[in-house]
Amino acid sequence: MDGSVHPHDQWSRNLFKQFKDAGVRLFSYIPDAGNARMVELADEDNETRTVLLTTEEEGVSLAAGADLVGEKAVLMMQSSGVGNCPNFLSFVKGGNFPVFMFVSMRGDYGEQNPWQYPMGEAVEPILEAMGVLVFKVERADELEGAATAALDTVFRAGKSAALVLSQKFLGAKGF
Repeated sequence: MDGSVHPHDQWSRNLFKQFKDAGVRLFSYIPDAGNARMVELADEDNETRTVLLTTEEEGVSLAAGADLVGEKAVLMMQSSGVGNCPNFLSFVKGGNFPVFMFVSMRGDYGEQNPWQYPMGEAVEPILEAMGVLVFKVERADELEGAATAALDTVFRAGKSAALVLSQKFLGAKGF
């Protein structure tokens, strides 16, 4: 390690603690720069477990399974992966399984890749159509409150929710 601090270190540490304090122990993910530090923190912690997924919809099933055995899970992915989930979200909607999603955005503020825009623009409509409440974060001072609201929505009210981190918050990628 070169001694440099990960650019998402501080907010990831705060959010990881918030997730863990809420009882989240299972972190499933498709790798992305927006969730990389969260995955590292979950891997380093003795009380949490990470699961590398082959597709995003596997994480929907994993979260429903976790709920069946009284565990709490978060599904972490980039916004493009939301497009893979509607069919599985219909199952959890029908079965009333609360699913907690952490979505790092592409195709919004400052995007330089035109191929990212269609799915970036579709994320919120898709999630809302599938009954997933969206809690979007654009500024650092919004993160804790949005995360609390999303965690309470899922683990207290029993509804599915997505904590959506915009590129305005994360910073736009240069590719």
